[in-house]
Amino acid sequence: MTAPSRSSKSQRTETEDAGPDGVAARAGSPGAGLTRRLGSAQEVWIGLVLVALLVVFSLLEPDSFATSFNLLNLVADAAILLLLAVGMTYVIITSGIDLSVGGLLVFSGVTATKVMEATGATSTGSLLLGVVVAMLTGLVWGVLNGALVAYGRIPPLIVTLGTLGMSLGGALLLTGGVDMRAPGRLNLGLGLDKFVGVPVIVWISVAVTLVLGVILAQCRFGRHTYAIGSNSKAARNSGVLVNKHLVKVYALAGLLAGLAGYLSLAKYGVTGVSAHSTDNLQAIAAVVIGGTSLFGGAGTVTGTVIGVFIPAVLQNGFQILGVKPFWQQVVVGAVLIAAVYLDQWRRKARDN
Repeated sequence: MTAPSRSSKSQRTETEDAGPDGVAARAGSPGAGLTRRLGSAQEVWIGLVLVALLVVFSLLEPDSFATSFNLLNLVADAAILLLLAVGMTYVIITSGIDLSVGGLLVFSGVTATKVMEATGATSTGSLLLGVVVAMLTGLVWGVLNGALVAYGRIPPLIVTLGTLGMSLGGALLLTGGVDMRAPGRLNLGLGLDKFVGVPVIVWISVAVTLVLGVILAQCRFGRHTYAIGSNSKAARNSGVLVNKHLVKVYALAGLLAGLAGYLSLAKYGVTGVSAHSTDNLQAIAAVVIGGTSLFGGAGTVTGTVIGVFIPAVLQNGFQILGVKPFWQQVVVGAVLIAAVYLDQWRRKARDN
C-alpha cells in the first residue's frame, strides 16, 4: 500500500485541527500552548497598564479624577465605543476589517429619529420602534458588507470603506447635513436614567458585551470565528460554512453599530452626523490594543474591554490635568504601534 504523501498528511492534519467545533490553530501542539500563554500574558500586561493609569491619575488629581461622578461619566462615554469594538473584535478575528461602523452608527440614528418623529415619538411604543429600526438598519448594512466580502470576493477594506461613504452620505441626504434632535422622552429617559446608580446605557453595553464574550469563548459560533481567522481553507475543508459565517460576523458588527447609534442618540440628544468620523479608527485601535491580532485567529472580548478603557482613561485624565488633547492622540498612537509590534513578535514565537 502506498504511503500518503507529506502534503496530504499536512492537509489532513490542518483540516482536523480546524474541525467545526474546534479552533484551527494546531491546538495540541507546543506552539499553540505558547500562543495561548503569550495571549494571556498580553491581557495581563495591558490590564496592568490600565490599572497603572488609574492609579497615576488618581494620585495626581484625587479630588477630580477619583470621584464616582467622574468615573461614571468615563464609563458612560466608553459604553457606546465598547459596542462598536466588540463587533470589530469578531470581524478582526476572522482576519477582516470594518471601517464602516461609524457611518452605520450615524445612519441608524438618523433613520431611528425619522421613524420616531413620524410615529409621534411620545409613546413607549414609538421609542421601542426606534431601537428596532436602528438595529435593523445596522443589520442590513452589515449583511451587505458580509455578502460583498464573502461572495463578491472584494477585500473588506474596500467594501467597508465604500459603505462608510455610502452610509454617511445617506445620513447627510436624509438630514440635509444638519443634526436632528432626539425625542425628548428618549433623551430624558434612557439617556439619563440610572439603575443602582449606574447609567442604563452602561448596563445595556455590559450585558451585550458579556453575552458576546461568552459566545466567542465558549460557543460554536465563536470557535468557527477563530477557525476562519486561523486558516479559512482548513475551516472550509472541515465543514465550516465560511461564507455564511462571514456574513453573520459582519451582520453582527452592523447590528451592534445600529444599537450604538440608538444609545448615542439617547445619550447626547442629537444624531451627531459629523461627530463620528473617527469611531471606526477608535474601535480598531481599542481591539488591537486589547490583544486581538490583525492577522486573525486570536483575540478576546476581555482584552477589547481593557483596550477600550485605556484611551478613555487617558483622554479623561489629560482633560482634568489640562494637558492638550493632541497628546492623547500621540500616546494612543504609540500604544497602538507597540500592540501591533507585540502581535508580530507573538506570531514569530508561535511559528518557531
